[in-house]
Amino acid sequence: AIIAALLANLGIALAKVVAFVITRSASMLAEAIHSFADTGNQALLILGGRRARRAPDAEHPFGYGTERYFWAFIVALVLFTLGGLFAIFEGVEKLRHPHELDSPVVAVVVLVLAIILESFSLRTAVREATPSRHGRSWRRFIRETRNPELPVVLLEDIGALTGLVLALVGVLLAWTTHEPRWDALGSISIGALLCVIAGFLAVEMKSLLIGESADPATDDAVRTAMLDGPEAVSIIHLRTMHLGPEEILVAAKVEMAAGDVATIANGIDTIEARVRAAVPEATTIYLEPDLRREIATD
Repeated sequence: AIIAALLANLGIALAKVVAFVITRSASMLAEAIHSFADTGNQALLILGGRRARRAPDAEHPFGYGTERYFWAFIVALVLFTLGGLFAIFEGVEKLRHPHELDSPVVAVVVLVLAIILESFSLRTAVREATPSRHGRSWRRFIRETRNPELPVVLLEDIGALTGLVLALVGVLLAWTTHEPRWDALGSISIGALLCVIAGFLAVEMKSLLIGESADPATDDAVRTAMLDGPEAVSIIHLRTMHLGPEEILVAAKVEMAAGDVATIANGIDTIEARVRAAVPEATTIYLEPDLRREIATD
């Protein structure tokens, strides 16, 4: 999905630059910058994915999985500054100093072709994300998934398609009414849209960077695996945190069945193996044996 979006955006960006040089359209320039920003964003996501695969070391004993969240957060900042703010600035400038479009038919043709290419990119992203949805709505999936790349690509593609439609409407209105301010308003609309998407992505990636727990289904699977044997009597408390999209830290205080030290130690090993079999993403597990203490009440 990332590679498809990168190739599509790079081709679209080059076409938009040519169209802008010919037409001098503010909407076309805003869309060109948007596409170049998206191309760079996909490159950053690929970079984050590669850096996240580095092995743990003494300085980062839990690995580098959160690099994927960091670079996705940078993508949101790039989309906001290079995409959204620039498009708004360019639109305001064209409102203050309007001029007629040159060869608007070129802009229309390029925008229609870009819409077709962007639709293929969005279709690829939807196909890649569908197996991970597990029946959730798209809104819930984007809010709840711990995978940073798919939501970024999905929202980028949706934003790109919407922006292309806004640019097309602005160019057509400017062409048919001979009022170039419509083109400027198209650019401002594109910028506002990108700022909203970037803000949403920044909030979601910030939450992942700080550290989010496993989703409820995964949490339930961990609890079930821990208690699916005679070793543990109950779970006193359980904490989970994503170290990366496919890496979960599990820490729990467990009331163990009675036994000597060796028996309890073997029981902990058995529970850990059972949890890893049920939830392969649980790469790091810390279990502390304890006794449940009831709080006395008057």
